[in-house]
Amino acid sequence: MVSFFGKTSASPDTGADTPAPAAAGGGWRDRLRAGLSRVSGALGEALGTVVHGRRAIDAEVYDDLEAALLAADVGIGATQELLEALRKTVARDALQDVDALRGALRDALLARLQVLEQPLDTSGHRPFIIMVAGVNGSGKTTSIGKLARWFQNHGQKPLLAAGDTFRAAAREQLRVWGERNGIDVIAQETGDPAAVVFDAINAGRARGADVVIADTAGRLPTQLHLMDELAKVRRVVAKAEPSGPHEVLLVIDAHIGQNSLAQIAAFDKAVGVTGLVVTKLDGTAKAGVLVALACSARPVPVRFIGVGEGLDDLQPFSAREFVEALLP
Repeated sequence: MVSFFGKTSASPDTGADTPAPAAAGGGWRDRLRAGLSRVSGALGEALGTVVHGRRAIDAEVYDDLEAALLAADVGIGATQELLEALRKTVARDALQDVDALRGALRDALLARLQVLEQPLDTSGHRPFIIMVAGVNGSGKTTSIGKLARWFQNHGQKPLLAAGDTFRAAAREQLRVWGERNGIDVIAQETGDPAAVVFDAINAGRARGADVVIADTAGRLPTQLHLMDELAKVRRVVAKAEPSGPHEVLLVIDAHIGQNSLAQIAAFDKAVGVTGLVVTKLDGTAKAGVLVALACSARPVPVRFIGVGEGLDDLQPFSAREFVEALLP
């Protein structure tokens, strides 16, 4: 039995982990800067704003900066690439102090992170079908609710598919999101995840939805049978809409740092990841993993980043905003 949720009068007490209804105080850039403060503080210390009041560029500055970048999970390869670029800039432009070095580091980070800045364009299809994957605990279902709210705020009509049929709390969580924001949710009490997504695509057409966002069951990349199930969902999407899915988003928890690169590779092999949602950047010391991703052989675009639990705490990734928050 397919049920349609949304636009109801009350939300039941489900115990589901639903985010706060509003973002914390301050604008997005302020919240992003606060969220990245652990990494930015370490980088600032390495550049001599705290340590010994040092101002001149010397070997110790480079050593401290290397340690700060590695601690932020930038990774060995990307760290060495950055340091080599900085040394060349220092020599070429005859830079003398850490203030100038800070500016050179901003430029080097921005040049690399811009490859990840590719905003999601949904204009080519209606409905535009987004399949969302991720491991349990990454913030996948919460991110879907925030994405729906973002599309809604930008004049589009989203519809949600509760395709995580293995976890009742996920279905209830999406239902609450739908009720709170007047968004239809297609769900089944039991059944096959692919069938839920198939029904949602057809409902999206019938109801004039601009975007259909399909949740899927959380899984570890090592759970091969579940990864096969995920691939099945992708095939069923293509049966319902031959041009779909139009986007396969993988939700990554920023706290796992370098481990996210292995997750991306595994999910990409199974379903062809086209974009990332990076959550929980607030409070993590490993936000430098985005630099590692940008310098990798497969720099998957980062469509959105999240720094809190509020409805508006998920926003499109801007390389410049990110760098300015890292090195204010």
